[in-house]
Amino acid sequence: MVLPSAYLPPISWFSPLVKGELVLIEQYENYHKQTLRNRCTIDSPNGPLSLSIPIDRSTFVEGKCQMKDVRISTHTDWQRQHWYAIETSYYNSPFFEYLQDDFRPLYERHWTYLIDFNEALICQCCQLLGLQPHLQRTTHYCGVEDPLPHFSSIPYYQVFQQKHPFLPDLSIIDLIFNMGNESILILMQGTQQQPPLQSPSAYS
Repeated sequence: MVLPSAYLPPISWFSPLVKGELVLIEQYENYHKQTLRNRCTIDSPNGPLSLSIPIDRSTFVEGKCQMKDVRISTHTDWQRQHWYAIETSYYNSPFFEYLQDDFRPLYERHWTYLIDFNEALICQCCQLLGLQPHLQRTTHYCGVEDPLPHFSSIPYYQVFQQKHPFLPDLSIIDLIFNMGNESILILMQGTQQQPPLQSPSAYS
């Protein structure tokens, strides 16, 4: 399967990784703005909250740039803002206290390319999930596939569940911070379930 590079991807993105098959990350596609390539959605007291990484468009040619060449803008303090939002949203979740140090250092480093930051976060999430996927970047343009048809959202505990209904397919960190070691069980169960009809996604 070929997946897009993604910033703290939604839970469904990890579904193909459960099977342990070769998964390619598309690095030769033209960057798609306002998608999971630079945006994730987490839970918050007021419901879904989108976090977007600002992109440096000075290297774009005619508005286009291959994913592997997309640079992160340094004009805003986005890393501090994103980590503050994550900390604020998940401070009271069952496992944030134990797992925050697995993520915070990645937000304290300087990153030039978006795909590198995305990959570092994905690898960290895989480690915490107990996954050992066979991940490689594409060597030429292949196009991306949507893993949603292979996944069904399984309800689990969410820190703000008393304030609003269950929010499906949020960023993988929502599952990890709320369920800890049981996260992989939820992911595997969702991968095995017969999926419902899905609405259009941001994968392509």
